Amino acid sequence: MKAAVVAAAGGVVPEYQDFPEPEAGSGRQIVELVATAIHPVVRAKASGGHYSSTGQFPLVPGVDAVARTADGTLVYTGDVEEPWGTFAERMAITMALPLPDGIDPVAVAAGVNPGMSSWMPLTGHADDHGTPDTVVIIGVTGAAGGLAVQNAQALGVRRIIGVGRGADDLKRVAGLGAETVEITGAKDTDAAAISAALDGKAPDLVLDFLWGGAAEAAFQALAYVPGAGTTSYVEIGGAAGEQATVPASLLRSRPFRLSGSGIGSFDMRRYFVQVAAYVQLIADGKVKVDAQAYPLSEVSQAWTAPAGPRPVLTVG
Repeated sequence: MKAAVVAAAGGVVPEYQDFPEPEAGSGRQIVELVATAIHPVVRAKASGGHYSSTGQFPLVPGVDAVARTADGTLVYTGDVEEPWGTFAERMAITMALPLPDGIDPVAVAAGVNPGMSSWMPLTGHADDHGTPDTVVIIGVTGAAGGLAVQNAQALGVRRIIGVGRGADDLKRVAGLGAETVEITGAKDTDAAAISAALDGKAPDLVLDFLWGGAAEAAFQALAYVPGAGTTSYVEIGGAAGEQATVPASLLRSRPFRLSGSGIGSFDMRRYFVQVAAYVQLIADGKVKVDAQAYPLSEVSQAWTAPAGPRPVLTVG
């Protein structure tokens, strides 16, 4: 079969070539690829640098996809055993969530992975503590950040504060319904800007796609916000760095919960329930996904395309 193949670790661009057919072991079925997206986690795993990387090469990248089963049903899927991935004409799967009639497979392929990164902590907070009144999104200008704004709105969050860089990108985010805060990378300045936006009221939930220095600026801002309201701070991504210093004063001065959110931290039973709910949000048009489709044969061009809509590889 044809597939996108990464020959070795280290950021090698995938090439469209022949690869062995997948093996349908116990409990697995062979399905045909319809659409699969180039997510940041896909790039990280393909480079060998992600915490979940196994080090197997050559490797077919890809973590999730829309596929067609033998009876013609369109499903959302993932959980493909390496060295196979979803960037191939066929894959052997265990998970198969049937999709609603008429849904755009490109939108599902592009939207579920980045959308679920905020949907899981948002719905988890709603289940445990009620719908948050105020949510801060650190790194709001990326694809996942923009979906986080829409997700918070879909859950009925009253106030959404988006923190990020770039005036044009922040203007786009404001158009989605968020208040915006521009940061520069200067910690004290950024902390002051975040603090001013909070206007004396601690947020119920912070979704952080950046970590690093951006998180440190947010911690500094939160440490001096008065009031006894509990803030849950959820680390989702590390685009600004793998390390961030948490000040002791923040932990002692207010109720504060710090956690991470990723596939390794989820209750997978809840995850599967919420994936189905999130797919329905896409089907209902409650979240809009920005994507650009490429044939699987053009994987090298899609992989190196300039920043913009999320690249999605398609077959058929």
